Amino acid sequence: MGTKELRTEMVDALSKVSRKLRTLFDGRVREQGLTLARARTLLALSRQEGLFQRELAEMLEIENATMVRLLDGLEKQNFIERRAVQGDRRAKQIVMTEEGRQQAELVLKLAEDVRQDLLDSVSDEDLAATVRVLHAMGRSIDNTEKPPVSRPH
Repeated sequence: MGTKELRTEMVDALSKVSRKLRTLFDGRVREQGLTLARARTLLALSRQEGLFQRELAEMLEIENATMVRLLDGLEKQNFIERRAVQGDRRAKQIVMTEEGRQQAELVLKLAEDVRQDLLDSVSDEDLAATVRVLHAMGRSIDNTEKPPVSRPH
């Protein structure tokens, strides 16, 4: 197989695995009464609690309006609270409740189980090589010039 074909196969395989992984993890978190988006939000907050809504939306790469709906749902489930910030009436920090922390721990366990199920048969050497390739691809994407956003006239 030539370089062009290998590169095509690599990107195609990566896309397929990414979709399958998302579907698998989504199924596991749905069994716990969550959506994938809510689970990702809880994971992000478990790593860095007290984020502002805007920061959380940027971290998860979602629109602010979508973030509002996600937070509304998590608040209804009593997993998060929005706390006012002194000196800025509009700004709200997102803080997990104890119930939210417990749910985040469960999601972390589900993620670990998925990783173990997927990678148990893969050698450390292959994992290390794959991680190096993925990091190189990520750097290439970061270094690719992004086209300017066109604005309506």
